[in-house]
Amino acid sequence: MTSKIFMDLLNSLGLLGLFLILGTFLRAKIKFFQTTFIPASVIGGFLLLILGPICFNIIKIPEEWLKIFSLTPGVLIVPIVASVPLGLKSSSEKKSMKNILPLAFIGIAIAMLQFGFGFSAQYIFPNYDFYKTFGWELGIGFVGGHGTAGLLGNMLQSANLDFWEIAQGVATTTATFGLVGGILIGMLLINIASRKNFTAILKKPGDIPESFKIGFVKDIENQPKLGRETTLTSSIDTLAFHAAIIFGVCLISSQLQSFIKVHKIPVFDQISIWAYAMIIMFIVWKIFGKLKIDFLIDSNTKSRISGSLTEFAVTAAIASLPIKAVFTYLIPILFIVIVGFIVTTLFLFYMCKFFIKDYWFEHMIATFGMATGVFLTGILLLRICDPDFKSPVLANYSLSYTITSIVYFVFLNVILTLLLTKGLFFGMSFTFIVGILFTLAAIISSKILLKDK
Repeated sequence: MTSKIFMDLLNSLGLLGLFLILGTFLRAKIKFFQTTFIPASVIGGFLLLILGPICFNIIKIPEEWLKIFSLTPGVLIVPIVASVPLGLKSSSEKKSMKNILPLAFIGIAIAMLQFGFGFSAQYIFPNYDFYKTFGWELGIGFVGGHGTAGLLGNMLQSANLDFWEIAQGVATTTATFGLVGGILIGMLLINIASRKNFTAILKKPGDIPESFKIGFVKDIENQPKLGRETTLTSSIDTLAFHAAIIFGVCLISSQLQSFIKVHKIPVFDQISIWAYAMIIMFIVWKIFGKLKIDFLIDSNTKSRISGSLTEFAVTAAIASLPIKAVFTYLIPILFIVIVGFIVTTLFLFYMCKFFIKDYWFEHMIATFGMATGVFLTGILLLRICDPDFKSPVLANYSLSYTITSIVYFVFLNVILTLLLTKGLFFGMSFTFIVGILFTLAAIISSKILLKDK
């Protein structure tokens, strides 16, 4: 490696950073972005895409930088996913678990159904020359989000599949449709629900706080804290300590994966690095608990690290979007997006109305935000229904999301292996069957746990 490689990396990250700042400024100034709550990373990424060589070539960006942009999401997703188990708190309250499990099962079920309906596009549009995994991007972009689009690229690239960039681009596209459409449809659902008295707290939609729209809090006294300082800077900075654990686990995972591939251990040699990272982090966190040093970990601090990495991953993924290749599949993409919105809305509405007993609409709209956008989309929509978070929905939603995301990531490797070894029909059938099983699990757990409610 030469110093030029490192300078290209530094310069490309610097350019991403500049457009992140520009996206932040535009979000704070332009009403459309405020109304649709489009994140600064998405705004900055699309602006860089439009101004760069992929579209109008107004900004001359070296080919090496573009290559770094396309690779960045797949690399950064490893520490992002690895950080998930760190600081994970399990609820010991039985009453709380009664609400969490059915909601988690519902979240997993809709993710699997999105995969299945996405795969169906290959049968509905037989004249298209699809790559093997097309359609998977619906569940990747909707439930997963922009960050998981990078994970998809990482998985396909690790499997030596030459269509990884196109698939990553399609997933980024579905994630963008999901994020914007999820917010707009979510607000429409809230308006309808408030008029039909489905909402337990909201009687009519109130004004959304200005800070939510512009993306920052002007009053210094009311600005939220980054996290708890678990270490003193006389020894090590708290952020550096948390980052060291996350990147250390990434190193161990990489070495373990290399060892397994060199020795060609069956089944295990097909598992992606991020999956090993998540497993190893579970072990590390368990060790912290056994040694009674878990006080050194702060979940908020950890989230700030993974959140920062996600911002750069999203901007890079959008900035390197292979527009021409994505437009080749424009009609099938629009089809799976529309079907995705219809299926997700109807499924969540029915399941939450009949199998979530308390604050069913609030649980539904939060899960809808997660299932079309990201975790924070769910919080945003919930905030409109429950401005002061007086209900237990936020806690239930947060914990159910944790369960959903872990199971979701576990299934990704399984689905990819089935697609590559058994073919489309087997992979699609598997996702539908798993989706149905988790739907039944949600119904049964609701009947058992919530029978007294």
